[in-house]
Amino acid sequence: MVFSSIVFIFIFLPIVLFIFHLSGKKLQFPFLLLSSLFFYFYGETYLIWIMLTTTTIDYFCGLMIVGAYNRKNDIPLEENAERTRPQRFWLVVSIVSNLALLGYFKYFNFFTDNLIHALDQLNMQHLMLNNFIKVSLPLGISFYTFQSMSYTIDVYRGHVAANRSYVKFATFVTMFPQLVAGPIVRYADIEKQLNNHSTSFDGFVEGIKSFIIGLAKKILIANTMGGIADQIFALHGKDLSTSIAWLGLFAYSLQIYYDFSGYSCMAIGLGKMIGFEFIENFNYPYTSGSLTEFWRRWHISLSSWFRDYLFIPLGGSRSKPIKTYRNLFIVFLLCGLWHGASWNFIIWGMFHGLLLSVERMGFAKWLYAKPKPFKHIYFIFVILISWVFFRIEALNGSFGYLSSLFIYHPAGTYQLVEFLQPEMLLAYGIGIVFALPVLPRFLKYKESLPSRYSLIFESLYITALFILLFMSIINLAAGSFNPFIYFRF
Repeated sequence: MVFSSIVFIFIFLPIVLFIFHLSGKKLQFPFLLLSSLFFYFYGETYLIWIMLTTTTIDYFCGLMIVGAYNRKNDIPLEENAERTRPQRFWLVVSIVSNLALLGYFKYFNFFTDNLIHALDQLNMQHLMLNNFIKVSLPLGISFYTFQSMSYTIDVYRGHVAANRSYVKFATFVTMFPQLVAGPIVRYADIEKQLNNHSTSFDGFVEGIKSFIIGLAKKILIANTMGGIADQIFALHGKDLSTSIAWLGLFAYSLQIYYDFSGYSCMAIGLGKMIGFEFIENFNYPYTSGSLTEFWRRWHISLSSWFRDYLFIPLGGSRSKPIKTYRNLFIVFLLCGLWHGASWNFIIWGMFHGLLLSVERMGFAKWLYAKPKPFKHIYFIFVILISWVFFRIEALNGSFGYLSSLFIYHPAGTYQLVEFLQPEMLLAYGIGIVFALPVLPRFLKYKESLPSRYSLIFESLYITALFILLFMSIINLAAGSFNPFIYFRF
């Protein structure tokens, strides 16, 4: 079940919201947990056991780290106090079990495929390794694993108290708004909201607004851009001219931004509807002037997770520069692997790690002394190149596409104008405009107006949202199934 579906918008969501807000406080969390489990089971059926196993292991490991039920006060451990061997043991149990499940279900096929290929090159096909089973990738495993694992790490560090309610902890891990594609919500960010939960009418209304904006991003822009990108990336040889190749890459860059930021907007909106504030996951990343700035604005919950739980423990930037570059490279190599079990994602991660190291070596300082347009052109160029590896799984296909970008290919069977129909041009234009912080500036301007003018602007804003909702529903009803890109991660 996806947010941008008729079943979710008109059946699942209204029923869940209606019952949730009619329930008393004691029943809200059990109902939300059951609703979230149904939401996941609807799409993954029996694979739900993996998520429940991860949740249960981390719940008990958190309790064991703080001394199970022997502690009288529900307070965090002392941050600077020495940890005992049993505490370290239960932290290791949590991390190893989480990574083992993630590694098996996400990377087993990748490992066996590469092993079979290597044996074939060595003429050792007689080992019959082709009979290896194929493992299904559970929906959202990368997200809920990182989310659940960060809880036990924070309990061990003394950043949060262990939650003694299994229902509340399981609700935190499985909550349907952010379950399958983020943002990666840390327990520390919503601990108070879990323990002192409340809802408000204003929060509910703001949640509806955010959900509509996210839905419009996905249906009206991402899906349109995705249609163009899919057509162009499917072209080969003489059919793929240089101009069309650049257009396809530009379309994909808008698709992935509006697809993922649209999901995050919807997730944040759904959270507000049930009384939870999730962190913003995108802050207009395409306005960046460097790759370093981009990662402060793109998929913020993931980049901050890798910073706090991997980069800093490795030594961060506190040691010698060469170790800092090593740490950056390791983090983004693993970031690439997190996105997918494929060589293209590894190269994508290495590409980012290498360029971030170069920027830290002094290039960023030199870059920021240059005019803003120069910085932006550099950034757009490198991010577009990186998206080639993100989009195309086959390495020969990636390098072939790159050759079309940089080695001039004249128009072949297809002409550029065929991909520039009025509807497509409109989507391009809207996509470019709203990749800039236009909406926040409009809302800020509205708040600065006298009340009578502010009311007019608010009315226009609400009207625009209803139009976007209507257009999204019409397109949704008429279109084909188009899942979110990040669902496969």
